[in-house]
Amino acid sequence: MSYNYLPLDKNPLNFQQVKNLLAFEQKVSITFDAHQRITACREYLDKKLAEGNELFYGINTGFGYLQNVKIDHAQLQELQVNLIKSHACGLGEEVPAPIVRFMIMLKIKSLSYGNSGVQIDTVKRLTEMYNNDVLPVIYTQGSLGASGDLAPLSHLSLALLGLGEVYCKGKKMLAAEALQQFNWKPIPLQSKEGLALINGTQFMSAYGMHNLIQCDRLLQWANIIAAISFDAFDCTLEPLHEKIHSIRSHSGQVSTAAALRRLLVGSQIATQQKEQVQDPYSFRCIPQVHGATKDTFDYVLGIFIKEINSVTDNPNIFPDDDLILSGGNFHGQPLALALDFLAIAMSEIANISERRTYQLISGQHKLPMFLVKQPGLHSGFMIPQYTAAGIVSENKQLCTPASVDSISSSNNQEDHVSMGANAATKCKRVVVNVEKVLAIELLTAVQALEFRRPLKSSAAIEAIVHAFRKEVTFNEADRILQTDMMKAIAFISNDPSL
Repeated sequence: MSYNYLPLDKNPLNFQQVKNLLAFEQKVSITFDAHQRITACREYLDKKLAEGNELFYGINTGFGYLQNVKIDHAQLQELQVNLIKSHACGLGEEVPAPIVRFMIMLKIKSLSYGNSGVQIDTVKRLTEMYNNDVLPVIYTQGSLGASGDLAPLSHLSLALLGLGEVYCKGKKMLAAEALQQFNWKPIPLQSKEGLALINGTQFMSAYGMHNLIQCDRLLQWANIIAAISFDAFDCTLEPLHEKIHSIRSHSGQVSTAAALRRLLVGSQIATQQKEQVQDPYSFRCIPQVHGATKDTFDYVLGIFIKEINSVTDNPNIFPDDDLILSGGNFHGQPLALALDFLAIAMSEIANISERRTYQLISGQHKLPMFLVKQPGLHSGFMIPQYTAAGIVSENKQLCTPASVDSISSSNNQEDHVSMGANAATKCKRVVVNVEKVLAIELLTAVQALEFRRPLKSSAAIEAIVHAFRKEVTFNEADRILQTDMMKAIAFISNDPSL
């Protein structure tokens, strides 16, 4: 199979595959095995419904509190269409295109196991939508993260019916117009299909994977930027000594200390005689703080990799065992808790970063006040720290856990919900804020490092500084720093080359 396609079936996806999907603009496909499983499950369900009068939730009954209402066999298709139309109740901002892509891919992945009872044509259309850049308009608000991400996934599914809106190659239009462009017919949903499409955790999972990809990049940048600040503040190397970390061997702490030692190898600044015995915690405890966040990242990543390789709709169909079982795999509790944890951990990266920025402009360790040659006449880097402080404070507010809340719905049938969707969207806001705060530290640290000349930092750090200086020049006198801040954000929006 071509490497331009990501094959989806029962074989588990790993983090690198998910990262590559967007980074290399891969398309998606299902394997022959997945095709067989989907087809076999659908045939089993059709036979089961034709042979008896047994009630199966959401297949020949109403939904939620209406579970006891039997639906006539002739109305089963109408039931599924009504489900999608009635549940498409999203509000708020539109979900970003990369996350919509993840939602479609993850829905295909979940359906590929052959436990959901959908038609093969439905799965094929989802792959066609993904591969032809037809992305449904989905909204951030509406999911309680428990009966699956009902509202967001309903908006995703509307496009299959030729309803709602989509972005077709970046242009917003009615889904019906997009279908006409590709000569696609609306999918006539069969029994169970609407429920299979909108039950599931793909909204939370897509946000989570997108957040984790950004966090992976930002954690690398956090160590690089911290190393620049470390030398700019003329810190002592002693707290990075491997002996210290060997006797408190949290893996994130150990790896962070090792990363900083590598980044600082050969630095003239780091090896010169120091006047101070100890440095502030924001420098001295970088391995402990950054490392704890890295350990949290690894933990959360494990949960999400498990989730994206799972079947999360309801009911679940097991053709080989002649079973149709109603359960609760759509409940987002594992994701809600993990997303709250990730938001808290990433906010600490911004928290300690802002403190280093503050120390760098405070006139200590032979640095000029606010890192400008004529403080007083010029305010220098006074106000970027204000901005960082305001963002850090916003993050603290956003880190109030969503997962501790629950509001009963569906006439108390769905009496405990995860609020994982809220955890997902606010976690993304935290991650975006972390990027801004790290960019401000980078801008500040590179300015401060210039005052250590003629001494040089390590080759690794000097290479980063040289690349950054192509975008942002040394600040000789007051200028509009918002422009520099935006350039710094753009600079770290790419993966570090180290």
